[in-house]
Amino acid sequence: MKRAEVRKTVKPSVGMPEKLKERLYPVVLDLFTQKDFHQVQIREICKQSGLSPSTIYRYFTSKETLLFAILDEKISEIASLAKVHLQGLESTKEIFRKMFWVSMDFYDRNPGVAITAFITVPMRTWMKATSYTKNDFLEVTADIIQRGLKRNEIDPAIDPKQIRDLYYMYCHRQIQLWYYHGMKWKLVDTIPRFFHLFWKTVASPEDTGTPRTAKKTR
Repeated sequence: MKRAEVRKTVKPSVGMPEKLKERLYPVVLDLFTQKDFHQVQIREICKQSGLSPSTIYRYFTSKETLLFAILDEKISEIASLAKVHLQGLESTKEIFRKMFWVSMDFYDRNPGVAITAFITVPMRTWMKATSYTKNDFLEVTADIIQRGLKRNEIDPAIDPKQIRDLYYMYCHRQIQLWYYHGMKWKLVDTIPRFFHLFWKTVASPEDTGTPRTAKKTR
């Protein structure tokens, strides 16, 4: 398949009524949670959702565009949740801690999204879709980083892109470990395991917004 054809295939369709989404989306996420990507077929999605192929193809050109549209819509909810939960917080350190909590709590409540996005989805194909780069969450993190730099709480020597990379790296890794070990714990409970390392990496050497523990005198 030529690249131009791939891009056309993964171009998402829009406009599906909410009542149809309520029937379709949970089925799609459940199937992609239980099976590998290539094992899920449109006919199985139709059978379990009760929607006809013509209805699905009216809004989505393929199972790829269907899945990517769902992921885009669901993951975008994290940005909205973050804006609510971050209100009133001043310390950049605590803002980042809360950002991790918002993300992990969302995936705890939506395990199908976590598994589909980080375990099942074919990344090479998703990267060609507009939904992969359309991420409202990036705007939220960009604002936090800029705010932290102005408050001298983030190390100016670190590129903002590196900070975002670290954020996603920790989130993705914890989700992978959680899945590998049978989802036996809550993702929010993993935050204390890595947050101090994350903050130690990105914090300003002066770290004016974070009290330091006084050194013991000998």
